[in-house]
Amino acid sequence: MGSPKKKSTDESLARGLGWFSIGLGLAAVLAPRGVARLIGVRGYHGLIRLVGFREITSGIGILARSKPTPWVDARVAGDAIDLGLLGAAFSQTGSDVNRLATATAAVAGVTAMDVLCSTRLHRYQRGLDPFIHITKSIAINKPKEQLYQFWRDFQNLPRFMRHLDSVRVTGERRSHWVAKAPAGKHVEWDAEITEERNNEYIAWRSLEGADVENSGSVRFETGPKGRGSVVTVELHYKPPGGRLGATFAKLLGEEPGQQVNEDLRRFKQLIESGEIPTTEGQPAGRKSSTSPKFDKFAKSLAEA
Repeated sequence: MGSPKKKSTDESLARGLGWFSIGLGLAAVLAPRGVARLIGVRGYHGLIRLVGFREITSGIGILARSKPTPWVDARVAGDAIDLGLLGAAFSQTGSDVNRLATATAAVAGVTAMDVLCSTRLHRYQRGLDPFIHITKSIAINKPKEQLYQFWRDFQNLPRFMRHLDSVRVTGERRSHWVAKAPAGKHVEWDAEITEERNNEYIAWRSLEGADVENSGSVRFETGPKGRGSVVTVELHYKPPGGRLGATFAKLLGEEPGQQVNEDLRRFKQLIESGEIPTTEGQPAGRKSSTSPKFDKFAKSLAEA
């Protein structure tokens, strides 16, 4: 976990960048001609004013928020744009190359400071809470008691959880899970039920040695006006490689938030109709399972 002293230092750096951003922005908005002469370009007064407004906005955002990280990130993005504009100005007729070189070096120095500040803030936040948190809900036109009964038999879960290979019950409150991971990998963990209320609530957590540390819960509630049910899943997990690993997983279509949405939709289809509709080219969707016993049970739920 990041130390309070380090957090104070990083946030002080962010505040300094915020005031610098406001000062630079005011200069660009109030005196664009002077800024143009200073950096060695002719014209572009409207563009310089726009850059000034962006700087003021970023500065105010940094100073006004208790968590300035997004606004420091915005400064980094703005720096990249500024460096691109300065690079293009070198080819413009009438530009003062020496002044442009000095301005580019100055912006590059500020960029390095912004990147350093952003990196430290992100690192501190990861140290405080390395977990990703997900909450998803869905309405299902079946009584909550039936939904709970189906879900509580964890070995049923791979029937609609596309990225789950298997769940094996190993004890009264313990089970072993195997799931698909990005790039054709697999992850495994043992889990235990930490809290349970019949027909209403199940909470669990992974045990020591898990490939992916995780915990979560599923809640079953009667729907509005007593019609059907609402199922709410909460998931907390620590991705391998931290939040950067989670970002790459999301780009590959393997982000757990997406998975939970899809799994709940498939759960709804299975419980309400007794099957998961499928089309050719989607082998994960199937009209029946590989277990006749399960198919009979699912059909009975759908007909209830």
